[in-house]
Amino acid sequence: MTARAPARGRRGDGGLGGAQVEGRQAVRELLLARRRRVHEVLVADGREPSRVLDEIATLALRVGTPVRRVGVAQLVERSASEVPQGVLATADPLEAAELETLTRRDGGVRPFLVVLDGVTDPHNLGAILRSALCAGATGAVLPRHRSAHVTATVAKAAAGAIEHLPIALVPGVGAALELLRREGVWTVGLDGDGDVDVHELALASEPLALVLGAEGRGLGRLTRDRCDVLARVPLAGPIASLNVSAAAAVACFAVARARSAAP
Repeated sequence: MTARAPARGRRGDGGLGGAQVEGRQAVRELLLARRRRVHEVLVADGREPSRVLDEIATLALRVGTPVRRVGVAQLVERSASEVPQGVLATADPLEAAELETLTRRDGGVRPFLVVLDGVTDPHNLGAILRSALCAGATGAVLPRHRSAHVTATVAKAAAGAIEHLPIALVPGVGAALELLRREGVWTVGLDGDGDVDVHELALASEPLALVLGAEGRGLGRLTRDRCDVLARVPLAGPIASLNVSAAAAVACFAVARARSAAP
């Protein structure tokens, strides 16, 4: 059997990634956002007619991006996610934002950041970015090492969020939290033993960063110690914890609700 060649879009240079985007919604948002150059779009031949795939082809041609029709097997061979939904695109990699930039109050908008302390599952990362953007987050922060970055699987799970949500890469979460504190951004660690119910977070309307721990272990000890507040998601029933992406969604929308109610 011939060994499968590494698919494009897998991170290998230590950067943020995002050079290969798969899935209908993710590719559609890539073309609509027009934030980076798209090299080509591949669409699987022989699929049932799809309004979304037709829209993707129209958007690509409108901005001068070539569209290639390929066999399903060829598309699957090029893909790096499990279900590319009949379409993938290659583009310039995402450009990481500067953390200091994410602390600015441009247009009077108070920073609402999501800091990820070692989330390694690409499906979780993509889902968190999607929830964060939908809840009004203004940026995300990822550590450069021991963390998932933006692979094709992340891009697909994020369903286009990576095109709109600025993402900073930092050498370490601890130093990033110290910088946020100096810039007047409160840091709230999500922890099952937190003292405050996330729905009753008095700081929610302030410049804020939600800090989320890794799958399984949660927040690292040093990260927990550097957070200004530890908040919990209240749980009922016999199961003691939520998946990190589910907890992130609850927390992000708790902050969004508090902000919408604030004067």
